[in-house]
Amino acid sequence: MGQVPARRTGLPRRDELDAHWRFGVAATGLDLSGKQVLLADGAKVGFDRLLIATGVRARPWPNEAEAALDGLFALHTPEDAEGLRQRLAAGPGRVLVIGAGFTGCEDASACRELDLQVTVLDRGPAPLAGALGAVIGGVAAQMQRDNGVDLRCGVRVESLEGDGSGRLRRASLSDGSTLDVEVAVAALGSIRNVEWLEGSGLAAGAWGVACDTGCRAVDVNGLVTDDVFVAGDVARCPHPVYDYQYLALEHWGNAVAQAGIAAHNMISTQSERWPHLALPEFWSTQFGTEIKSVGVPTHADHVVVAQGSVAERRFVAVYGYRGRITAAVAFDQAKWLDFYAGLIDRAAPFPPSFRTVDQSTDGRPVAAEVPERPTPQATVVVTGHGPSERRATLVRRTYL
Repeated sequence: MGQVPARRTGLPRRDELDAHWRFGVAATGLDLSGKQVLLADGAKVGFDRLLIATGVRARPWPNEAEAALDGLFALHTPEDAEGLRQRLAAGPGRVLVIGAGFTGCEDASACRELDLQVTVLDRGPAPLAGALGAVIGGVAAQMQRDNGVDLRCGVRVESLEGDGSGRLRRASLSDGSTLDVEVAVAALGSIRNVEWLEGSGLAAGAWGVACDTGCRAVDVNGLVTDDVFVAGDVARCPHPVYDYQYLALEHWGNAVAQAGIAAHNMISTQSERWPHLALPEFWSTQFGTEIKSVGVPTHADHVVVAQGSVAERRFVAVYGYRGRITAAVAFDQAKWLDFYAGLIDRAAPFPPSFRTVDQSTDGRPVAAEVPERPTPQATVVVTGHGPSERRATLVRRTYL
Protein backbone atom coordinates (compact mmCIF):
# COMPACT_ATOMS: atom_id res chain seq x y z
CA MET A 1 0.00 0.00 0.00
CA GLY A 2 2.97 2.33 0.49
CA GLN A 3 1.92 3.41 3.99
CA VAL A 4 5.37 2.45 5.30
CA PRO A 5 8.55 1.37 3.48
CA ALA A 6 8.69 -2.42 3.19
CA ARG A 7 12.12 -2.55 4.80
CA ARG A 8 10.87 -0.79 7.93
CA THR A 9 8.54 -3.55 9.05
CA GLY A 10 10.75 -5.21 11.66
CA LEU A 11 9.43 -6.25 15.05
CA PRO A 12 9.08 -3.26 17.41
CA ARG A 13 10.97 -2.80 20.69
CA ARG A 14 13.72 -5.22 19.75
CA ASP A 15 16.48 -5.07 22.35
CA GLU A 16 20.13 -5.33 21.45
CA LEU A 17 21.29 -8.88 22.13
CA ASP A 18 24.74 -9.99 23.18
CA ALA A 19 24.78 -12.67 20.48
CA HIS A 20 27.18 -13.83 17.79
CA TRP A 21 25.29 -13.31 14.53
CA ARG A 22 26.20 -15.36 11.45
CA PHE A 23 24.23 -13.71 8.65
CA GLY A 24 24.38 -15.07 5.13
CA VAL A 25 25.66 -18.49 6.21
CA ALA A 26 23.12 -21.28 5.78
CA ALA A 27 22.79 -24.30 8.04
CA THR A 28 23.19 -27.42 5.90
CA GLY A 29 22.99 -30.26 8.40
CA LEU A 30 22.55 -31.33 12.01
CA ASP A 31 24.72 -33.84 13.86
CA LEU A 32 22.58 -34.88 16.83
CA SER A 33 25.09 -37.24 18.41
CA GLY A 34 27.93 -34.75 18.06
CA LYS A 35 25.65 -31.82 19.03
CA GLN A 36 26.80 -29.70 16.11
CA VAL A 37 25.15 -27.64 13.37
CA LEU A 38 26.90 -27.89 10.00
CA LEU A 39 27.22 -24.68 7.98
CA ALA A 40 27.48 -24.01 4.25
CA ASP A 41 30.99 -22.57 4.62
CA GLY A 42 32.25 -25.83 6.12
CA ALA A 43 32.24 -24.59 9.71
CA LYS A 44 30.54 -26.37 12.60
CA VAL A 45 28.82 -24.78 15.59
CA GLY A 46 28.50 -26.83 18.76
CA PHE A 47 25.58 -26.48 21.15
CA ASP A 48 24.29 -27.44 24.56
CA ARG A 49 20.76 -26.44 23.52
CA LEU A 50 19.58 -25.84 19.97
CA LEU A 51 16.50 -23.92 18.84
CA ILE A 52 15.27 -24.60 15.31
CA ALA A 53 13.30 -21.59 14.04
CA THR A 54 13.93 -21.76 10.29
CA GLY A 55 10.37 -20.79 9.37
CA VAL A 56 8.88 -21.07 5.91
CA ARG A 57 9.37 -19.67 2.42
CA ALA A 58 6.81 -18.79 -0.21
CA ARG A 59 5.82 -21.65 -2.48
CA PRO A 60 7.10 -20.74 -5.95
CA TRP A 61 5.19 -20.97 -9.21
CA PRO A 62 5.69 -24.61 -10.29
CA ASN A 63 6.70 -23.90 -13.91
CA GLU A 64 10.26 -22.54 -13.81
CA ALA A 65 10.07 -20.82 -17.19
CA GLU A 66 6.80 -19.10 -16.28
CA ALA A 67 8.12 -18.27 -12.81
CA ALA A 68 10.89 -16.22 -14.46
CA LEU A 69 8.40 -13.91 -16.22
CA ASP A 70 8.77 -10.25 -15.33
CA GLY A 71 5.58 -9.33 -13.46
CA LEU A 72 4.98 -12.56 -11.54
CA PHE A 73 5.48 -12.20 -7.78
CA ALA A 74 5.33 -14.23 -4.61
CA LEU A 75 4.83 -12.28 -1.38
CA HIS A 76 6.77 -13.25 1.72
CA THR A 77 9.83 -11.05 2.28
CA PRO A 78 10.27 -7.26 2.44
CA GLU A 79 12.00 -7.49 -0.93
CA ASP A 80 8.93 -9.21 -2.40
CA ALA A 81 6.69 -6.51 -0.95
CA GLU A 82 8.84 -3.68 -2.30
CA GLY A 83 8.92 -5.18 -5.81
CA LEU A 84 5.16 -5.68 -5.86
CA ARG A 85 4.57 -2.20 -4.48
CA GLN A 86 6.52 -0.62 -7.34
CA ARG A 87 4.49 -2.52 -9.94
CA LEU A 88 1.17 -1.63 -8.32
CA ALA A 89 2.20 2.03 -8.12
CA ALA A 90 2.77 2.00 -11.88
CA GLY A 91 -0.97 1.38 -12.38
CA PRO A 92 -1.25 -1.95 -14.24
CA GLY A 93 -4.44 -2.55 -16.19
CA ARG A 94 -5.30 -5.73 -14.27
CA VAL A 95 -3.72 -7.69 -11.42
CA LEU A 96 -4.18 -11.45 -11.19
CA VAL A 97 -4.09 -13.06 -7.73
CA ILE A 98 -3.67 -16.83 -7.82
CA GLY A 99 -4.90 -18.32 -4.56
CA ALA A 100 -7.52 -17.01 -2.13
CA GLY A 101 -5.97 -17.68 1.24
CA PHE A 102 -5.19 -14.82 3.59
CA THR A 103 -2.27 -13.50 1.54
CA GLY A 104 -4.27 -13.60 -1.68
CA CYS A 105 -7.33 -11.96 -0.14
CA GLU A 106 -5.29 -9.19 1.44
CA ASP A 107 -3.52 -8.62 -1.89
CA ALA A 108 -6.90 -8.24 -3.58
CA SER A 109 -8.06 -5.82 -0.90
CA ALA A 110 -4.95 -3.68 -1.38
CA CYS A 111 -5.47 -3.62 -5.15
CA ARG A 112 -9.04 -2.40 -4.82
CA GLU A 113 -7.97 0.25 -2.31
CA LEU A 114 -5.48 1.43 -4.93
CA ASP A 115 -8.36 1.44 -7.46
CA LEU A 116 -6.80 -1.35 -9.52
CA GLN A 117 -8.80 -4.00 -11.34
CA VAL A 118 -8.09 -7.42 -9.82
CA THR A 119 -9.07 -10.99 -10.60
CA VAL A 120 -8.75 -13.65 -7.88
CA LEU A 121 -8.63 -17.34 -8.79
CA ASP A 122 -8.91 -20.27 -6.41
CA ARG A 123 -9.48 -23.94 -7.14
CA GLY A 124 -11.53 -24.27 -3.93
CA PRO A 125 -15.22 -23.46 -3.41
CA ALA A 126 -14.68 -20.07 -1.71
CA PRO A 127 -11.93 -17.75 -0.51
CA LEU A 128 -10.52 -18.70 2.91
CA ALA A 129 -12.38 -22.03 2.75
CA GLY A 130 -9.24 -23.87 3.82
CA ALA A 131 -9.04 -21.78 7.01
CA LEU A 132 -12.68 -20.99 7.82
CA GLY A 133 -14.71 -23.56 5.92
CA ALA A 134 -16.84 -22.87 2.85
CA VAL A 135 -19.81 -21.46 4.79
CA ILE A 136 -17.96 -18.48 6.26
CA GLY A 137 -15.72 -18.45 3.19
CA GLY A 138 -18.89 -17.69 1.24
CA VAL A 139 -19.31 -14.51 3.28
CA ALA A 140 -15.77 -13.51 2.35
CA ALA A 141 -16.59 -14.25 -1.30
CA GLN A 142 -19.57 -11.92 -1.31
CA MET A 143 -17.50 -9.25 0.42
CA GLN A 144 -14.95 -9.43 -2.40
CA ARG A 145 -17.55 -9.24 -5.15
CA ASP A 146 -19.31 -6.31 -3.45
CA ASN A 147 -15.98 -4.47 -3.54
CA GLY A 148 -15.42 -5.00 -7.24
CA VAL A 149 -13.17 -8.09 -7.22
CA ASP A 150 -13.53 -10.47 -10.16
CA LEU A 151 -13.57 -13.63 -8.02
CA ARG A 152 -13.54 -17.00 -9.79
CA CYS A 153 -13.70 -20.11 -7.62
CA GLY A 154 -13.12 -23.61 -8.91
CA VAL A 155 -10.77 -22.19 -11.56
CA ARG A 156 -7.02 -22.62 -11.88
CA VAL A 157 -4.29 -21.23 -14.12
CA GLU A 158 -3.22 -23.62 -16.85
CA SER A 159 -0.34 -21.47 -18.09
CA LEU A 160 1.19 -18.00 -17.97
CA GLU A 161 2.47 -16.37 -21.14
CA GLY A 162 4.94 -13.56 -21.74
CA ASP A 163 5.88 -11.34 -24.65
CA GLY A 164 9.16 -11.40 -26.56
CA SER A 165 10.87 -9.48 -23.77
CA GLY A 166 9.88 -11.93 -21.04
CA ARG A 167 7.17 -9.70 -19.56
CA LEU A 168 3.98 -11.28 -18.26
CA ARG A 169 1.06 -10.63 -20.63
CA ARG A 170 -1.55 -13.39 -20.44
CA ALA A 171 -2.98 -16.20 -18.30
CA SER A 172 -4.83 -19.20 -19.72
CA LEU A 173 -7.42 -20.62 -17.32
CA SER A 174 -8.92 -24.06 -16.78
CA ASP A 175 -12.39 -22.87 -17.86
CA GLY A 176 -11.04 -22.11 -21.33
CA SER A 177 -10.85 -18.34 -20.90
CA THR A 178 -7.80 -16.09 -21.00
CA LEU A 179 -6.88 -12.95 -19.08
CA ASP A 180 -4.64 -10.10 -20.20
CA VAL A 181 -2.56 -9.26 -17.12
CA GLU A 182 0.63 -7.35 -16.43
CA VAL A 183 1.07 -8.28 -12.78
CA ALA A 184 0.27 -11.58 -11.05
CA VAL A 185 0.75 -12.70 -7.45
CA ALA A 186 1.21 -16.41 -6.81
CA ALA A 187 -0.31 -16.79 -3.34
CA LEU A 188 0.17 -20.55 -3.21
CA GLY A 189 1.03 -21.04 0.45
CA SER A 190 4.40 -21.91 1.91
CA ILE A 191 7.11 -24.55 2.19
CA ARG A 192 8.72 -25.27 5.56
CA ASN A 193 12.48 -24.88 5.63
CA VAL A 194 13.44 -28.38 6.73
CA GLU A 195 15.59 -29.75 3.90
CA TRP A 196 18.76 -29.05 5.89
CA LEU A 197 17.54 -31.55 8.50
CA GLU A 198 17.50 -34.45 6.01
CA GLY A 199 19.20 -37.42 7.64
CA SER A 200 19.51 -35.70 11.00
CA GLY A 201 17.33 -38.23 12.82
CA LEU A 202 14.62 -35.71 13.68
CA ALA A 203 10.99 -36.17 12.67
CA ALA A 204 11.15 -33.43 10.06
CA GLY A 205 9.43 -33.29 6.69
CA ALA A 206 6.93 -31.38 4.58
CA TRP A 207 4.72 -31.06 7.68
CA GLY A 208 7.49 -29.27 9.65
CA VAL A 209 9.50 -30.43 12.66
CA ALA A 210 7.50 -32.43 15.19
CA CYS A 211 7.82 -31.42 18.84
CA ASP A 212 5.96 -31.78 22.12
CA THR A 213 4.04 -28.97 23.81
CA GLY A 214 7.26 -28.02 25.59
CA CYS A 215 8.81 -27.29 22.16
CA ARG A 216 11.21 -30.26 22.47
CA ALA A 217 11.89 -31.84 19.07
CA VAL A 218 10.79 -35.41 18.39
CA ASP A 219 13.13 -37.84 16.65
CA VAL A 220 12.17 -40.33 13.94
CA ASN A 221 11.52 -43.02 16.56
CA GLY A 222 8.95 -40.81 18.28
CA LEU A 223 11.26 -40.12 21.23
CA VAL A 224 11.42 -36.61 22.65
CA THR A 225 14.86 -35.04 22.63
CA ASP A 226 16.04 -33.02 25.59
CA ASP A 227 18.42 -30.56 23.96
CA VAL A 228 16.81 -29.63 20.62
CA PHE A 229 13.80 -27.30 20.59
CA VAL A 230 11.54 -25.94 17.85
CA ALA A 231 9.47 -22.76 17.56
CA GLY A 232 7.60 -20.69 15.01
CA ASP A 233 6.20 -21.54 11.58
CA VAL A 234 8.40 -24.62 11.18
CA ALA A 235 7.19 -26.23 14.43
CA ARG A 236 4.38 -28.77 14.56
CA CYS A 237 3.18 -29.62 18.04
CA PRO A 238 0.16 -31.38 19.57
CA HIS A 239 -2.59 -29.36 21.21
CA PRO A 240 -4.65 -31.09 23.94
CA VAL A 241 -7.76 -29.02 23.12
CA TYR A 242 -7.74 -30.45 19.60
CA ASP A 243 -7.44 -34.14 20.43
CA TYR A 244 -3.65 -33.86 20.54
CA GLN A 245 -3.50 -33.28 16.81
CA TYR A 246 -0.20 -31.84 15.61
CA LEU A 247 -0.73 -28.23 14.50
CA ALA A 248 1.59 -25.99 12.50
CA LEU A 249 0.57 -22.35 12.85
CA GLU A 250 1.91 -19.68 10.49
CA HIS A 251 1.24 -16.48 12.38
CA TRP A 252 3.70 -14.12 13.99
CA GLY A 253 1.70 -14.03 17.23
CA ASN A 254 2.16 -17.77 17.64
CA ALA A 255 5.87 -17.50 16.80
CA VAL A 256 6.41 -14.88 19.49
CA ALA A 257 4.45 -16.82 22.13
CA GLN A 258 6.04 -20.15 21.30
CA ALA A 259 9.53 -18.64 21.30
CA GLY A 260 9.00 -17.48 24.87
CA ILE A 261 7.99 -20.98 25.94
CA ALA A 262 10.96 -22.54 24.12
CA ALA A 263 13.44 -20.06 25.61
CA HIS A 264 12.14 -20.70 29.13
CA ASN A 265 12.29 -24.47 28.72
CA MET A 266 15.78 -24.43 27.21
CA ILE A 267 17.22 -23.01 30.43
CA SER A 268 14.91 -24.69 32.95
CA THR A 269 14.91 -28.02 34.71
CA GLN A 270 12.38 -30.69 33.76
CA SER A 271 10.05 -29.87 36.67
CA GLU A 272 10.01 -26.13 35.82
CA ARG A 273 9.16 -26.38 32.13
CA TRP A 274 5.98 -24.95 30.64
CA PRO A 275 3.66 -26.30 27.91
CA HIS A 276 2.68 -24.16 24.92
CA LEU A 277 -1.10 -24.31 25.28
CA ALA A 278 -2.12 -20.92 23.88
CA LEU A 279 -5.17 -21.07 21.64
CA PRO A 280 -4.34 -20.24 18.02
CA GLU A 281 -5.35 -16.73 16.97
CA PHE A 282 -5.16 -14.76 13.76
CA TRP A 283 -6.53 -11.55 12.33
CA SER A 284 -6.77 -10.03 8.89
CA THR A 285 -8.10 -6.75 7.54
CA GLN A 286 -9.80 -6.99 4.16
CA PHE A 287 -11.97 -4.42 2.38
CA GLY A 288 -12.30 -2.39 5.57
CA THR A 289 -13.46 -5.39 7.61
CA GLU A 290 -11.48 -6.96 10.44
CA ILE A 291 -11.65 -10.75 10.48
CA LYS A 292 -10.36 -12.30 13.67
CA SER A 293 -10.37 -15.88 14.92
CA VAL A 294 -9.62 -17.83 18.07
CA GLY A 295 -9.23 -21.60 18.12
CA VAL A 296 -9.03 -23.85 15.06
CA PRO A 297 -12.07 -23.36 12.77
CA THR A 298 -11.10 -26.36 10.63
CA HIS A 299 -11.41 -28.64 13.68
CA ALA A 300 -15.19 -28.51 13.38
CA ASP A 301 -18.18 -30.26 11.91
CA HIS A 302 -20.75 -27.48 12.40
CA VAL A 303 -20.89 -23.70 12.63
CA VAL A 304 -23.56 -21.31 13.89
CA VAL A 305 -23.87 -17.52 13.77
CA ALA A 306 -24.28 -16.72 17.46
CA GLN A 307 -24.26 -12.92 17.37
CA GLY A 308 -24.79 -10.14 14.88
CA SER A 309 -25.81 -10.18 11.25
CA VAL A 310 -24.12 -11.84 8.28
CA ALA A 311 -25.88 -9.42 5.93
CA GLU A 312 -24.27 -6.48 7.72
CA ARG A 313 -20.95 -8.36 8.03
CA ARG A 314 -20.83 -7.76 11.76
CA PHE A 315 -21.16 -11.14 13.41
CA VAL A 316 -19.57 -13.93 15.45
CA ALA A 317 -19.57 -17.46 14.02
CA VAL A 318 -19.03 -20.25 16.56
CA TYR A 319 -17.62 -23.61 15.46
CA GLY A 320 -18.24 -26.94 17.12
CA TYR A 321 -16.94 -30.48 16.89
CA ARG A 322 -18.86 -33.43 18.28
CA GLY A 323 -20.85 -31.28 20.67
CA ARG A 324 -18.18 -28.91 22.02
CA ILE A 325 -17.05 -25.41 21.00
CA THR A 326 -13.71 -25.40 19.20
CA ALA A 327 -13.39 -21.98 17.56
CA ALA A 328 -14.98 -18.60 16.92
CA VAL A 329 -14.56 -16.20 14.01
CA ALA A 330 -15.60 -12.55 14.21
CA PHE A 331 -16.25 -10.09 11.41
CA ASP A 332 -15.88 -6.61 12.98
CA GLN A 333 -16.87 -8.08 16.37
CA ALA A 334 -13.49 -8.99 17.85
CA LYS A 335 -14.41 -7.66 21.30
CA TRP A 336 -16.33 -10.89 21.99
CA LEU A 337 -13.52 -13.33 21.22
CA ASP A 338 -12.00 -13.39 24.71
CA PHE A 339 -15.36 -14.63 25.96
CA TYR A 340 -15.47 -17.41 23.38
CA ALA A 341 -11.83 -18.30 24.07
CA GLY A 342 -12.88 -19.06 27.63
CA LEU A 343 -15.62 -21.35 26.35
CA ILE A 344 -13.13 -23.21 24.15
CA ASP A 345 -10.76 -23.65 27.09
CA ARG A 346 -13.59 -25.11 29.18
CA ALA A 347 -14.86 -27.42 26.39
CA ALA A 348 -18.26 -25.71 26.58
CA PRO A 349 -21.11 -27.46 24.79
CA PHE A 350 -22.01 -26.69 21.18
CA PRO A 351 -24.24 -25.14 20.03
CA PRO A 352 -24.16 -22.38 22.65
CA SER A 353 -27.54 -22.21 24.37
CA PHE A 354 -27.15 -18.97 26.36
CA ARG A 355 -28.55 -15.60 25.35
CA THR A 356 -26.09 -13.01 24.11
CA VAL A 357 -25.95 -9.34 23.30
CA ASP A 358 -26.98 -8.81 19.67
CA GLN A 359 -28.48 -12.28 19.48
CA SER A 360 -28.53 -13.66 15.95
CA THR A 361 -31.97 -14.28 14.50
CA ASP A 362 -30.67 -17.32 12.64
CA GLY A 363 -29.12 -19.48 15.32
CA ARG A 364 -29.33 -22.83 13.58
CA PRO A 365 -26.09 -24.80 13.21
CA VAL A 366 -25.14 -25.86 9.70
CA ALA A 367 -22.35 -28.06 8.37
CA ALA A 368 -19.10 -26.07 8.48
CA GLU A 369 -18.01 -27.42 5.07
CA VAL A 370 -14.41 -27.75 6.13
CA PRO A 371 -12.35 -29.29 3.31
CA GLU A 372 -10.76 -32.65 3.92
CA ARG A 373 -7.06 -32.20 3.31
CA PRO A 374 -4.71 -35.14 3.89
CA THR A 375 -1.84 -34.30 6.16
CA PRO A 376 1.56 -35.03 4.62
CA GLN A 377 2.60 -38.30 6.21
CA ALA A 378 6.06 -39.58 7.01
CA THR A 379 7.27 -42.58 5.04
CA VAL A 380 9.07 -44.71 7.59
CA VAL A 381 10.80 -48.10 7.56
CA VAL A 382 11.54 -49.97 10.78
CA THR A 383 14.56 -52.24 11.06
CA GLY A 384 15.90 -54.60 13.75
CA HIS A 385 14.39 -57.49 15.66
CA GLY A 386 14.96 -57.17 19.38
CA PRO A 387 13.63 -54.23 21.43
CA SER A 388 17.14 -52.83 21.72
CA GLU A 389 17.69 -53.02 17.96
CA ARG A 390 14.49 -51.70 16.41
CA ARG A 391 14.90 -48.27 14.85
CA ALA A 392 12.80 -46.13 12.54
CA THR A 393 14.23 -44.37 9.50
CA LEU A 394 12.56 -41.72 7.37
CA VAL A 395 12.57 -42.58 3.68
CA ARG A 396 13.66 -39.62 1.61
CA ARG A 397 10.91 -38.11 -0.52
CA THR A 398 10.39 -34.95 -2.55
CA TYR A 399 9.14 -32.07 -0.42
CA LEU A 400 5.70 -31.00 -1.60
